[in-house]
Amino acid sequence: MFGNTQRGVNAYAKVGLETGVSAASPHKLIVMLYDGAIVAILNGLTHMKAGNIEEKGKAISKAIQIIDNGLRASLDKQVGGSIAQNLDALYEYMSNRLLTGNIQNQPEALEEVHRLLADLRDTWNQIGDAPAAVPGALNGQKPAPVLASV
Repeated sequence: MFGNTQRGVNAYAKVGLETGVSAASPHKLIVMLYDGAIVAILNGLTHMKAGNIEEKGKAISKAIQIIDNGLRASLDKQVGGSIAQNLDALYEYMSNRLLTGNIQNQPEALEEVHRLLADLRDTWNQIGDAPAAVPGALNGQKPAPVLASV
């Protein structure tokens, strides 16, 4: 009558995620991207160790997509200057390491990216929602964030 229980759980989780995304600040959205990439990498590691090639590939591909289409795409390199440029290069490095780790079955590559993302996430959480002062902000104008809206 109500369908399979797992489908209901998945639908509930999807609604919760969509609600969280629509209500989240840009800062919180970045944290959510970090969380999603970290979970995908951990799933990839689990599948790699279990020898489940298809699921390993899906999980690692998801992490790469989050890094490339979420974190990298959210950078505003014009406003963020060298910080945004350095983050862009780091995200590119992470994507390449994940791809190599996937192809060559190297858990250490995934673990390295996991550590990098966890460090960035921790740092991002310490920053909080308050934007940093930008040199040259004029007469009380709100400074542009380093990251564009996601």
